[in-house]
Formats: sequence, structure tokens, C-alpha cells
Amino acid sequence: MTSTDATTESGGFSAAERAAMKERAAELRAEGKKGAKAADGLQDVLASIEKMAPGDRALAERVHVTVTATAPELSPKTWYGMPAYADADGKVVLFFQDSGKFKYRYSTLGFQDAANLDDGDLWPVAYALMQWSPVVEKRVVELVRAAIS
Repeated sequence: MTSTDATTESGGFSAAERAAMKERAAELRAEGKKGAKAADGLQDVLASIEKMAPGDRALAERVHVTVTATAPELSPKTWYGMPAYADADGKVVLFFQDSGKFKYRYSTLGFQDAANLDDGDLWPVAYALMQWSPVVEKRVVELVRAAIS
């Protein structure tokens, strides 16, 4: 989904997207214990995003949509109160840190050691994120694909 497909004027989740995520959480809970854990993780991520300032929230929502569309095998969960996405072993692969968390001037898209971003002896593991655009979305998709490869 591109950043213009189903967004509100503020760049956040549309009402239809919010409803679909709530329905998916209910489906996961209905699947039993494992599904309930996944549903709780999704609900926790959505709740943490909802608490963010409007600009950070819009970025976090776009990151969430992009990550879940690009890597559905990653499970949403919170990590130190931040939206994060974990592999099948429960290890966090990537996370979103809003600028308000530590009063930074930018939000951060960060990757943990479970991400396959290795590039020789030196590579970036965090990216400053100021605004969402098609160029940013394309780069995030590339990073997520590399991280789960």
C-alpha cells in the first residue's frame, strides 16, 4: 500500500484501516492462545502509536502499514514502549522510535541484530525519519526486505 492509498489528510490511518486492524486483532484472539498473543501485540502497537504526537503518529502509522505489508511474517509488539516487529523467535528485528520519546528532533527507524543488514565491517542500524514520502517508503521497503532476508 502506498502512502496515498488510504490515508487521511493528516497522513495517518484511515477509518477503514483502523477498523480492519481491530477486526484482525479480534480474529487472532479467536484463534486461541497463540492468536491472542499476536492480537495483544498488535493492540499494544496500535495503542503506543495512538499516544504519539500527531506528526510522529502519522509516521508510525505509515511505518506500520509498510512493515506489515512488506514482511507479514514479522509480529507487531511493543519494545520499551515503542512499536516493534519481531521474527518467529520473538527477537525484535526493527522498531520505530518517535521523536517525542527522548525529545529528539527526528523519529528513528532502527534495526536490531536479528536484522540481516550486515555490510562488511560497518553498516547503519538506525535511520532518522522526518517525513513520509514515496521515496522514503521505497527505502523503508528495501530495508525491511533486506532485514528479513
